[in-house]
Amino acid sequence: MEYSMEYNKLMDKLIYSKDHKFLAEQLKKARIEAGFDQVQVAEKLSKTQSYVSKIESGQRKIDIVQLKEFAKVYKKDLNFFIK
Repeated sequence: MEYSMEYNKLMDKLIYSKDHKFLAEQLKKARIEAGFDQVQVAEKLSKTQSYVSKIESGQRKIDIVQLKEFAKVYKKDLNFFIK
């Protein structure tokens, strides 16, 4: 039980780090600059609108492969998303 609680605290720190928050904000900014709503992006990625929303709100983490997919849709260099 104690291990589980410590693990959850660690994951919360990682998910809500400044870098993760910045990435989520940049993803939303890139979407808006590209002129898309979340539904359009979800369709382009073959995902749900909820998937896009959770990533933009910081509730869901993404890996580098997923980030590359977003960058391609938004026509942005990966450096745009990283501090």
